[in-house]
Amino acid sequence: MKRNKVEICGVNTSQLPVLSNAEMRELFTRLQNGELAAREILVNGNLRLVLSVIQRFNNRGEYVDDLFQVGCIGLMKAIDNFDLSQNVRFSTYAVPMIVGEIRRYLRDNNPIRVSRSLRDIAYKALQVRDALTNANLREPTIQEIAEKMEVAKEDVVFALDAIQDPVSMFEPIYHDGGDPIYVMDQIHDEKNKDSSWVEEIAVREALNKLSEREQKILAMRFYEGKTQMEVADEIGISQAQVSRLEKNAIHRMNKHVQS
Repeated sequence: MKRNKVEICGVNTSQLPVLSNAEMRELFTRLQNGELAAREILVNGNLRLVLSVIQRFNNRGEYVDDLFQVGCIGLMKAIDNFDLSQNVRFSTYAVPMIVGEIRRYLRDNNPIRVSRSLRDIAYKALQVRDALTNANLREPTIQEIAEKMEVAKEDVVFALDAIQDPVSMFEPIYHDGGDPIYVMDQIHDEKNKDSSWVEEIAVREALNKLSEREQKILAMRFYEGKTQMEVADEIGISQAQVSRLEKNAIHRMNKHVQS
């Protein structure tokens, strides 16, 4: 099958080489033994990895050539720092470094500029956080960081927020040859569990089986927060009748939901 020719920075992407794991290990061994020619082969053999990463940033309006060059810088840093003794695939190690390099580039070239003073506060806060973590063997609170810096807590929060990049819910955070794990997979939301959704449907169905007056009593009691006496005055019956109707309605709903 003939591949379409796509050039980025003068590189024909359809002709990029692909290295096997065995070839990668051999090249890293040669590189770590001082053979610099192995580094160039490793770079060229992993350019497809850079291409796969920059596709995530297609909607940023940046030139693909620029992102590719920045991604290659991240790739070279990953190659220079990769440790063969660690039991991890190179792609797993390299992707976060490539992504980080591109994000730094996008942040520094963001048209919505963060003021120099705000950036200084943020980077100083990060340094203080690391120092306090090392000293106390725990993550410091924002208040502790602010006190150490002698600035208002609100200023620290605002500065740290200002230098954060938005993260897509579909951002892969781990990929090691199998299915990737996305940000959304790591977010726990009690309100949106399947069981909660099913229970909500069951409650609605149970409400529909009540009489109009019973529905009105429950709505006034539990949605509007009115007392039984207030409900009785509004619909023109005794408080005892409201209590009896409310209990019967709740009992019938429970039977329907549990059935």
